[in-house]
Amino acid sequence: MIRTPLRPLARIIKARQTGANPDAIEAENKRERHAQMADRARRRAEGRLLVLGVCFLLAYGVIGIRMGTIAASVPEEPRTADVGNPIISQRADILDRDGRILATNFETHSLYAQPPQMVDPRAAADGLAAIFPEMDAEELFADFTGGRKFLWLRRQISPEQMQAVFDIGDPGLLFGPREMRLYPNGRVAAHVLGGAGYGREGVNSAEVIGVAGVERAFDDYLRDPANDGAPLQLSLDLTVQAAVERVLEGGMSLLNARAASAVLMDVHTGEVISMASLPDFDPNSRPRPLLEGDPADSPIFNRAVQGVYELGSVFKIFTVAQAIENGLVSADTIIDTTTPMRWGPHRISDYRNYGPELSVTDVVVKSSNTGTARIALQIGADAQQDFLARLGLMEPTRIELAEAPTGRPLVQKNWSDIVTMTTSYGHGLSSSPLHLAAAYATIVNGGTRVEPTILRRNSAQIGPRIISPETSAIAREMLRQVVVRGTATFAEVEGYAVGGKTGTADKPKPTGGYYEDRNLNTFAAVFPADQPRYVLITTLDSPVDTAGEEPRRTAGWTAVPVAGEIIRRVAPLLGLRPQIAQPALTGVSLTAN
Repeated sequence: MIRTPLRPLARIIKARQTGANPDAIEAENKRERHAQMADRARRRAEGRLLVLGVCFLLAYGVIGIRMGTIAASVPEEPRTADVGNPIISQRADILDRDGRILATNFETHSLYAQPPQMVDPRAAADGLAAIFPEMDAEELFADFTGGRKFLWLRRQISPEQMQAVFDIGDPGLLFGPREMRLYPNGRVAAHVLGGAGYGREGVNSAEVIGVAGVERAFDDYLRDPANDGAPLQLSLDLTVQAAVERVLEGGMSLLNARAASAVLMDVHTGEVISMASLPDFDPNSRPRPLLEGDPADSPIFNRAVQGVYELGSVFKIFTVAQAIENGLVSADTIIDTTTPMRWGPHRISDYRNYGPELSVTDVVVKSSNTGTARIALQIGADAQQDFLARLGLMEPTRIELAEAPTGRPLVQKNWSDIVTMTTSYGHGLSSSPLHLAAAYATIVNGGTRVEPTILRRNSAQIGPRIISPETSAIAREMLRQVVVRGTATFAEVEGYAVGGKTGTADKPKPTGGYYEDRNLNTFAAVFPADQPRYVLITTLDSPVDTAGEEPRRTAGWTAVPVAGEIIRRVAPLLGLRPQIAQPALTGVSLTAN
């Protein structure tokens, strides 16, 4: 920038020549310079104000647009972002097939102590001992005065207990919010649900984790916040489950049984409608596992899934169905049933002498061991193993329970001819009642394999074909005849055509051999027999009927009547209408108008 001098020499000389005042020239030049400076400052200020105004306009525009977006959006609760690794305490509910609650959450509090903040440790210890009988006042006082800064007292307390502790009035006794798992139906479906406990714990929350059953099998799903609390729906029917457990418990008591189990399964979908194991427990206060002795003696042992047993004559229908499917026999083929049957040093006998020969149907109806063994020899060892494997009897079931992998069938390593014969009538191969339910469902549903599931399904399973529909129909008729005129007549329920097969298996001793006065009795029931919908497996451990002159230990006197009563109770609950035969009209004649 070129600055104009305040006293230009040419103008000063000219002013002196004309007698003008040279100072006036300097004053005029100063005034013009100041005017130019003022103009520049004004323009600069106006530019800044313009920029500031544009900025304010843009800011208010952004705010207005944001307010409009918020006003047009769906309102939702604000969420705070947690840092670190938070404890997830929320757990989804578990429902039965009709939406009734089997497991839910209950808000409660934990109790802990901070001894440095206590005013009167002695009074606090005495007060807590009076509220909680399991606590010892002297031990509490020693903990409160021993230099500890933190002490858990109770993981969860009731509202009444919380008020009583609050009334003690000591600032060192503190409460933390806590969620506990609640099973409102108590013991009902205890083995299916399993139970839950606490994982990671803090003073303000605790991690609820599954420890058994579906609670453990679906622990990740039940705890996943991404599911937004969506409940887990099971295939169980709560009313049916309660009825099955009540009848089973009554039968177990009347028949002096050591234990019992029952499995009710849909033959088309594989859904387990009911699963019971006795003795049972309350999942609200799940007992600890046994540290020594037989695990089966514990009430938390699920006999329907974990218990593997030689189930006896209920296996005979598998042998007969395979032989018919392979074209080796028909329902009317005559089989040699001469007893005893000798095979090397081994002898196979029937419970009664049924004569020298029976038809294949009567081999099943009268439950002939010798007849079934001779049919099995026609089948052969390799073919028998393959058939049983395709029925799912050689591997653990895939049901969605944490205990399922432990229910592994016990299979003979050396499958000789004698093993082939004994396996044909349920000895030599040990499997669980759930295995048996799935295998029976496959035999009677038309011949396609189903896998048991504890989750609700809305459609039938499309499994591999094991036997033809024609063989399945023949097997269903044989099972029906067992109830009509065979070993399971006590299972007849008026209005419902029941079929089934009994199984009376000697219990093995831990040291080898078999007990003479202990049986594992099983009845595998199918109903309605003409168009099967459900399979019911009822098993009693060491039952005895003492109502007669002599003790009766066979399945026909023990497991069969219990299963019949279960069907009588649950069939209406399942929506099955009884088929009542219309009486014949006598003395009535038709006339034409």
